Amino acid sequence: MTDAEPAAATQGSGPVGRSRPGARAVAELTWPQAREAARRAGRRAPAAAAPLSLDLADALGHTLAEPLAALTDLPAFDTSAMDGWAVSGPGPWRPAGRLLAGEQAGPLADGAAVEIATGAQLPPGATAVLRREHGRVDGSLLHDRTPGSLTPGQDVRPRGQECHRGEQLLPAGTPVGPSVLGLAAACGHDRLAVHRRPTVELLVLGDELLGSGLPQPGRVRDALGPLLLPWLRAAGAEVLGRRPVRDDFGLLRDAVRHSPADVVVTTGGTAAGPVDFLHQALDAAGARLVVDGVAVRPGHPMLLAELPDGRHLVGLPGNPLAAVAGAVTLALPLLHRLGGRAVAGPSVVPAAADLPGHRHDTRLLPVRRTERGAVPLAFDGPAMLRGLALAEALAVVPPGGVRAGTGVELLPVP
Repeated sequence: MTDAEPAAATQGSGPVGRSRPGARAVAELTWPQAREAARRAGRRAPAAAAPLSLDLADALGHTLAEPLAALTDLPAFDTSAMDGWAVSGPGPWRPAGRLLAGEQAGPLADGAAVEIATGAQLPPGATAVLRREHGRVDGSLLHDRTPGSLTPGQDVRPRGQECHRGEQLLPAGTPVGPSVLGLAAACGHDRLAVHRRPTVELLVLGDELLGSGLPQPGRVRDALGPLLLPWLRAAGAEVLGRRPVRDDFGLLRDAVRHSPADVVVTTGGTAAGPVDFLHQALDAAGARLVVDGVAVRPGHPMLLAELPDGRHLVGLPGNPLAAVAGAVTLALPLLHRLGGRAVAGPSVVPAAADLPGHRHDTRLLPVRRTERGAVPLAFDGPAMLRGLALAEALAVVPPGGVRAGTGVELLPVP
């Protein structure tokens, strides 16, 4: 498996299109064009099917197919925000009884008080909550240690403070994480309408890759399997697994043809080396190339193809940081579209220092955030991961670079 990134454009490299007009190589795209092409590719794919209705426990990792609306006011009734006493009117008060969360009490007469726990429903007639540390019981009367400081509604969470019944809380396209599940449960939902998660299989290509142990002469560890699988899951994919594939045309062709995944992601084999068989395998499978080379560094020889049955293949370069560039350029936009995720607006921050760029291509540069803005990190070569491991984002550096103080778009690093 070769990881070479030739300086010249590689569109048309390999035998694709020489015998199948439908698989003819496409022109190299700019980085923004490639991202948009990947988004468009997910519009009519099999994974973009009718929404599912899932129990909350099963909805984690999916994406909302409909806006999340409140089925009740939150809170559903006036509640105490503190441990203390629910009081009616100005003090001193006559304390009587105790009210815990989950209990209900009758109306509270003017000048009366009832001990109350945080989260308990306020009795009718209560005007405020006197915190325990602010109260003092003297004989049969409850006094405020700071007279005159208690105001109506103090330490009370009024009904509907957070939301009202029917109010839209989250838009469709929101990823369902633990906080979304908690909010859905709090406002009365037992099930959620979500998009099906697109399935992904990772094919790791190359005879030189080791699955464990130290590198050996001519052999290296597979770094992309451990790196990419969590990243694909974070993008909303259901990962079916990782499969090593030797440098053999027939094995690769069959692996592509028979993968059960909506999206096949491969690492390596995208250039024109002696064992780079991916273009040939796609041609044999009757695939149509959507993207074949992107003007971006690292990661130039990446590709996106559509298979005859509507599935997709994303071919990533074999060098680690180059593969990451391919993932954020092609794989993530495609998976987000297939999974129904809304497209977030760009995050733009000032560059804290000059960000060097390529003469003609976009550059994806590992950076960290500081108070002054984005700071570039060392060890940013195509085969390196040390800079990425320290990075908080990838800066999208346009051709020619970005001067300090100029805004630069940042892509999040999971």
